[in-house]
Amino acid sequence: MAKILVVDDSALSRRVSRRILEGAGHSVADVPDGLAALERYALDRPDLVLLDVTMSEMNGLEVLRQLRVMDPGAVVVMATADVQSSTRELADAGGASGFVPKPLAADAVLRAVAAALGRQGAAQ
Repeated sequence: MAKILVVDDSALSRRVSRRILEGAGHSVADVPDGLAALERYALDRPDLVLLDVTMSEMNGLEVLRQLRVMDPGAVVVMATADVQSSTRELADAGGASGFVPKPLAADAVLRAVAAALGRQGAAQ
């Protein structure tokens, strides 16, 4: 299964994400903010990043932008409660590989992860 980095400023969301992903056999690391995400990504090079959009300090769209500079092939699934279509459009334009709504539902997360990883595998 995949090595996944969960980035969310909510401890509850990180726990829920971890439970869903580890329950499906994935290896999971989690961090609470964008700066820690960039550092952890550089060290671990996970197969996929599950990234919250709305975070203090550095929002998920900025983290996405910096991840894509660091690694143009980074596979990033955005997670958010923000239902505005403009947010999704910005994430798509920034190179997001998928999008899941919050609150997180196991089936939606696992579908988005599988689709994003499938696209990555197909591109290689």
